[in-house]
Amino acid sequence: MVPVSIPKPTGNLTTEIIGVWLLKTREDWTTDGQKRIDPTLGENPIGILAYAARHFTAQFMKRDRSDQSQMVSYAGTNNTVALGGYDAYFGTYEIDELSGKVKHTLTGSINVNNIGISVWRDLRISGNQLIIQLETTTIEGEPIIRTLTWQRDSK
Repeated sequence: MVPVSIPKPTGNLTTEIIGVWLLKTREDWTTDGQKRIDPTLGENPIGILAYAARHFTAQFMKRDRSDQSQMVSYAGTNNTVALGGYDAYFGTYEIDELSGKVKHTLTGSINVNNIGISVWRDLRISGNQLIIQLETTTIEGEPIIRTLTWQRDSK
């Protein structure tokens, strides 16, 4: 397997991004096609993402948080740090319609170290599906491509 290829930007992100999105999948792949599992949120986390006209909020949770001794926290490049199998933050965003990139600037977070950071994401919308892709690293520092696929819940 290889990381999901995302389509070219359509130039309609500003209007299409608005709404509430539920996480369907979150996958990490090396550039040579090896799948990696993020130990902070696990293989199949749950999540919710909401965009308003200028603000956004995101929450992610590892499905099984019963064994707190197994919880890992680390900061991959261009990414936030979860705590105890949970990640939550909010802030503002800016869209570059030509490139399809979105800049998220965090004004609040469950992890104080995330506050004030800006992260860049490739973002595409097709129908009721939102795909977010970013380059980051594993806990060992290995480069990966993370792809998050979301389903629209409401506008």
